[in-house]
Amino acid sequence: MDMSDSNEYMFKDANRRNANRKIWIFGAVAIIIGFVIGILIGRYATCPEEKEAPKQDGTFLPGVSDSIIKDGDPKISEEIINGIQADNIREYLRDLSENPHLAGTPADWEQADKLRKFWTDNGLDEVFISEYDVLLSYPNTTDEDNMNQIQIVDNSTGDIIYKSPLYEDILDESENKSNVVPPFNAYSKPGTVESDQLIYVNYGRVEDYTHLDSLKINVSGKIVIARYGKIFRGDKANLAYMHGAIGIILYSDPADYAMGQTDSSQVYPHDWWLPASGAQRGTIFLRSGDPLTPGYPATETAYRLGEDDPEAGLPKIITHPVGYGIAEKILQQMTGDNVTSEWEGDVPNVTYRYGGQLSNSTWKVKMRISTANKRVKTYNVIGIIRGAIEPDRYVLLGNHRDAWVFGAIDPSSGTAVMKEVSRVMGQLVKSNKWRPRRSIIFCSWGAEEYGLVGSVEWVEQYVKNLAERSLAYLNVDLALQGNFSLRALSTPLLYDVIFSATKKVPNPDSTEIHKTVYDKWKASFPKDSSDPNSVPRVGGVGSGSDYAPMVKMVGLPSCDVRYTFDPNKYQLSSYPLYHSKYETFKAVDEIMDRGFKHHQATGQVWAEMARSLADTMVIPLDVVNFANELLSLVNTLDDDYGTMLRNHSITFDDLKTVTDNLKTEAMAFKIRLKKVNKYNPLEVRHINDQLILFERSFLDPQGLPGRPYAR
Repeated sequence: MDMSDSNEYMFKDANRRNANRKIWIFGAVAIIIGFVIGILIGRYATCPEEKEAPKQDGTFLPGVSDSIIKDGDPKISEEIINGIQADNIREYLRDLSENPHLAGTPADWEQADKLRKFWTDNGLDEVFISEYDVLLSYPNTTDEDNMNQIQIVDNSTGDIIYKSPLYEDILDESENKSNVVPPFNAYSKPGTVESDQLIYVNYGRVEDYTHLDSLKINVSGKIVIARYGKIFRGDKANLAYMHGAIGIILYSDPADYAMGQTDSSQVYPHDWWLPASGAQRGTIFLRSGDPLTPGYPATETAYRLGEDDPEAGLPKIITHPVGYGIAEKILQQMTGDNVTSEWEGDVPNVTYRYGGQLSNSTWKVKMRISTANKRVKTYNVIGIIRGAIEPDRYVLLGNHRDAWVFGAIDPSSGTAVMKEVSRVMGQLVKSNKWRPRRSIIFCSWGAEEYGLVGSVEWVEQYVKNLAERSLAYLNVDLALQGNFSLRALSTPLLYDVIFSATKKVPNPDSTEIHKTVYDKWKASFPKDSSDPNSVPRVGGVGSGSDYAPMVKMVGLPSCDVRYTFDPNKYQLSSYPLYHSKYETFKAVDEIMDRGFKHHQATGQVWAEMARSLADTMVIPLDVVNFANELLSLVNTLDDDYGTMLRNHSITFDDLKTVTDNLKTEAMAFKIRLKKVNKYNPLEVRHINDQLILFERSFLDPQGLPGRPYAR
């Protein structure tokens, strides 16, 4: 083949390839155009015109009910409040206070079992009794020659000049019952001590011993006598021991418990003032829970310390309580200089003296104490209303059940109210009218009077579950200690919950201008009396009742509510009949709350708080209140001790910076809270988890120095 033929062939072949490529390109374009035209024809020929997307009003989650994104029915609030009946509470209290029911006795079990049946009958989903094997303390009640007694003895002859009565007087037929335990201080060291010197130490505080030191009065090796009030009785006993005293007599002075009313016609059973024979029982154990199993639940198989083990922390001094009638006989025999006016009380026919030798140099004071510790069973009763949407989130309501004697005020006024609240809620669940979003748990604690024993053991057993799942703990130790106004103790996250509930409940005194419990509370105890728009004052919870382990061990927002007396009118250490056998149904029914309207109001507030926390989709806890309270505490610390600390090169700059930052973040969180998408259950759960865990973030797993369970 020559060169010309070859070029012609190559040219013709290239033309054929270009023609084929054009055909393929045109074909591909035609297919694409046809496909697009088909889609357009299908869209507009067979589908209706697309409308604007509807506004979201549900979860749009297949198989998930829209109830998950709805708040509880607001009508239920009114139904619960109106359902709580004063007459029911009165009858419950009559039954609860009919007989003594000291912790660890058969009566303790009987009341626990009776409450279990009551809750089961009234529609609670689950009810059970938690039993604990604990160390409690009891006086001798069978041998009069060894029962607790204070004596004045003539050392030269052995004659008994005076001996205290073994029991309080029977002032009303309702008190004439078996199993009334005589006055005693639980966990007192047993034994007999004598001293030819008796020293009056006022309230037995640190400053009182400092005053005695300034007068060169030494209590070492002597018996001391102190009046109740100002500080915990256990601290009185411990301070006496630390100063070397061999025994301490505690008495209720009329100045602190009767406002000087000592005539028999002016006191119980005619009025609420403490009579001369009334004595305040109570524990002197400085810790909480079972002494032998600190940090662990007192189950049957638990490891236990010995009673002499320092970690058990049992008291080391002989201690005994008496009424001011007995105190009169003792104080009359004291010598020494007259006390200052601040140390004077109102015991009749007594000149208050610092003391020393008795009025007869051969006389001695003798304390014969047979109180002994004993392992017994105590019982918590737990009743559960299971939540419909978030059953793994708990709102806890608690009250203790045990009493030193009849306990019509402490604690049975609170127990009666809790029974009525649980009845109303349980019946609504039983009738299918209502079920709360979250679970409500009713807690009836045993052995609280001995040092929060039942609640501490339960928290120690279930602390992990409680820390992960609980919202709040709402306590009513007793429903009323007066009939003046509501008073509340609380951690700051619950302030708004309490305010909101009290605004819904009518003032139990319909003769007053204040329409609601909130109005009366605000007028009686304003946080800032100079501000007409001030909210009511809320106190701190402290360690005085079953909220203590919830706060200190779980980090759980907690509160305690009750009706109280007017502190401006009555300068009292507590309500006058406190822990005496005269806390009877008669005292409550005829003197303190005729008609039981104040009990009813306490129950209505308690129930509404529980409903709000259990039913509201976004939990109504306010972190800004917490931040504000923390800032206030820092400022108070600075005002009280700032100058002294700065003189030692200790400043508050960093503390103030972090509390200011917390306030800023809390306010920002509250703004985000208002914008939360309530149609998104995961977002709601996320924000609620932050609220639940907020207070728990302040827990220190190591606890305070020397107090590992105060975290």
